[in-house]
Amino acid sequence: DAAMRFCLITTFFPPQGFGGDAIYVQRLARALVRMGHHVEVIHCQDSYEALAPAGSRAKPVKGHRGTLQGVDGVIVHRLHSRLGPLSPLATYLTGRPLFKRRRIGRILEAGKFDVIHYHNISLVGGPALLALGNAVKLYTMHEHWLLCPTHVLFRFNRALCTRRTCILCQLAHRRPIQLWRHSDLLKRSLQHVDAFLALTRFTRDLHQARYPELPWRHLPPFAVPSLANPSGSAVQMLPEKPFFLYVGRLERLKGVQTLIPLFQQQEANAAPADLVIVGQGSLAEDLKRQVQRMGSRIHLIGHLAAEELPAIYARAIAVLVPTLTYEVFNQVIVEAFAQATPVIARDLGPLPEIVREAGGGLTYRDETELLTHLRHLAKDQSERERLGRSGQEAIATLWSERSVLARYLAIIEELRSQRSLPAPLP
Repeated sequence: DAAMRFCLITTFFPPQGFGGDAIYVQRLARALVRMGHHVEVIHCQDSYEALAPAGSRAKPVKGHRGTLQGVDGVIVHRLHSRLGPLSPLATYLTGRPLFKRRRIGRILEAGKFDVIHYHNISLVGGPALLALGNAVKLYTMHEHWLLCPTHVLFRFNRALCTRRTCILCQLAHRRPIQLWRHSDLLKRSLQHVDAFLALTRFTRDLHQARYPELPWRHLPPFAVPSLANPSGSAVQMLPEKPFFLYVGRLERLKGVQTLIPLFQQQEANAAPADLVIVGQGSLAEDLKRQVQRMGSRIHLIGHLAAEELPAIYARAIAVLVPTLTYEVFNQVIVEAFAQATPVIARDLGPLPEIVREAGGGLTYRDETELLTHLRHLAKDQSERERLGRSGQEAIATLWSERSVLARYLAIIEELRSQRSLPAPLP
């Protein structure tokens, strides 16, 4: 196939990024380059510098502002304004690129791209960004930004959103009010996109219910291949006893706090093994205080680099995913499957779709059912191995780079044909 020119636009991009959306864009960019395509990425340096905790910011690299070409062949445009954090704040409040519009426009015009693929654009340009450029336009939903001003559908930071009280909810999340959401800007801007890509069918259907007139597609992410011999220095921090594992942000919506009561008890209704928690977030200090009062059944590891996680997954009885709101996907589940480790996930949103389609784990509706699953997998090694094999095999059939990218490129060719665009130059 002829090589194409891609522009991926997102707010965050490694190493100036955090979260699954930044990692997704990097993996996609590198994979497309390996296939022979030309790839450029536009992201917002100001947003990263404004939101990353000072102690955890990635060290600046040569050319960290401006444009540079990485060793992986990806050209990266890091947008920086003299206004610093005021630039993404202006975008957040108005829904428009404002101080970065001219630079983005020049990049898109000079690049003569065949495909413009939008990702998390909430701070790099807002909905008005979707009108810029002339190419096949894709939009991948890494969060519920199209539906929710806080992106997470977690009402008042307490429970799953079941009815719209957006202004009060933004205040509860300590967010400024986005007045543009009360205009027709978003609806008009979405008309510029040729296809919206959802990482799960649940996410596709949830968005389609709000915007039935838009072209929705299901395209899962691809997984990183399993490491044959996972290793990492972090294994020295693990308990010698068997343990269950939580990996993720330590935030209320992730549900990690719901696991604590099961592991703090020593009686017959307690979990049958220890709990290891990997991650950081606003609940970290509260969890630390609880652990100090309860003894040694819960182990807080803190943040770990991605390359250290496979060894942790491989040691766990199972990975626990207690999320309390709708996710668009959960990369932790697939990372556990890659190490042949089963998953126990809350039966909510897209989680059961991922777990059941792979056959690599169990789901639960309440803590009583969760405790039953914990006991079952703790004592049944053959069942753990069976679920682990199913999850690992699903990597190749459901989330392999080859199969996902084949579907991705097929969607693009279909859209190019519908738009009657000329084929890329050989």
